Amino acid sequence: MAKVCDICGKRPMFGNRVSHAKNRTKRRWYPNLHRVRVMVDGTPKRLSVCTQCLRSGRVKKAIQQPTKPPEST
Repeated sequence: MAKVCDICGKRPMFGNRVSHAKNRTKRRWYPNLHRVRVMVDGTPKRLSVCTQCLRSGRVKKAIQQPTKPPEST
């Protein structure tokens, strides 16, 4: 799974890990992604969405339909 937000396209950032001795090695910062059910054109779909998009209201979460309990005879 690619670590990319399906709404805003946020991707991992690259940089250096710097030790106390100023040694530099490559590192990555990943976006905070969540798999959520989102309404897309009236149908629910699972998308990877960053928390910034969830909090700002850029996506409409799909409401899970309650299941009926089995009827006793």
